[in-house]
Amino acid sequence: MGVVVDPQVPREVAGLLRANAPLLSRVRAGWRPPASASPARRGNPSSALLLAATPLVIALMAVLLASQATAAGFVLLGTYVFIVLVKIASMSETPEDERPQDRGVYEQARWYDGRYLLPEDFDHDARLVLARAQRAIGSVLRSHVNAEGLLDDARNAVMLPAQEWEIARLLAKLSELRLEHRELLARGIAPEVAAVIEPLERALVNSEAAVVARVEALERYAGHVAEAERAYHARGQIEELRARLPRYEELLAEAGADRLGVAEIERLAEDADVLERTLRRSVESAHEAFRYLES
Repeated sequence: MGVVVDPQVPREVAGLLRANAPLLSRVRAGWRPPASASPARRGNPSSALLLAATPLVIALMAVLLASQATAAGFVLLGTYVFIVLVKIASMSETPEDERPQDRGVYEQARWYDGRYLLPEDFDHDARLVLARAQRAIGSVLRSHVNAEGLLDDARNAVMLPAQEWEIARLLAKLSELRLEHRELLARGIAPEVAAVIEPLERALVNSEAAVVARVEALERYAGHVAEAERAYHARGQIEELRARLPRYEELLAEAGADRLGVAEIERLAEDADVLERTLRRSVESAHEAFRYLES
């Protein structure tokens, strides 16, 4: 699983957050980008020193080349050119912690703090439940019957991401409380506290059951959509075959075998009608399941 983002966050920002889970973890752990990277590079003292020394080095090389120490002049020239090239290469590199995108992610992460959840916000059981919800939602949103508008795609596009966020938010809170509860138990419980622990544990169990019930409702909805999807594809295949019927009938007539195949071919029309009714029933069932989600 990746980053879960509140659907109210702008789409561009949500995409940026989802694509940078490791950096978001670092931001949460306290990482901050450098206060100002570019001025530091422009004001690098070694660069200024190298620039100031250039006339002196050139004059010294000219003296050496004009004297008997020509070899020393060439060595000095080669060394200086090498240093300059290395410096130019180092100035053209952008350190990882100075990348502009990192700063942008940091700023958006701070601005939308609390509007996104990271994988580490969920314990193992919560991850499993959230994965179920995401699979169900994904299967609905990717379906052809949804894309064709048979399921009220506009409402699905709004409501299903909202359901995912609400489920994720509850699971993250549940994970946090379960961790605190386990840590409390690990320290040992006094007999006087045991009576208080039991209702708290019941609250955790009941809360998880309520979230799982939401997920199961999503899965039922996805199941109805899957039935409609199968009927949709089957209907498309039948319609494709019906379009080819005249060619088959012509072939049978020319072959003198029409009496053998007419009945079988006519069943295509009946199958198409059956699939049309099945598709309508599946879509109606999906609508009923969708209304249950809204309640």
